[in-house]
Amino acid sequence: MNENFDVEPQVLKAKITAETARIQWAELAKFYAAGQLLTVSGELDLIEVAFALATDQKAQFADWLAGSLVHRVSDDEAMYWHEQQRELWAVVISPWILVQDKQPQ
Repeated sequence: MNENFDVEPQVLKAKITAETARIQWAELAKFYAAGQLLTVSGELDLIEVAFALATDQKAQFADWLAGSLVHRVSDDEAMYWHEQQRELWAVVISPWILVQDKQPQ
């Protein structure tokens, strides 16, 4: 989605919001295996993180990565979500899929 630099921010956020959906972990597992999933902490707004990634806000994204607020899905997370048959919020910002678990663990 990085080709959207010329799109108005509110239009891009609306597009990202429209493309965000709840999805079962079982449907995401193949993307986990390919290393394409990033977990977004519940402390952050999934849409704002997706927007930052789509608009190449490197400094902000680096801060989130450094603070472990955004990270690749860990083996432990993947196993837990599989065992719990978890449903996650997800949005694609190619080549990544951002996921967020809104349910208490």
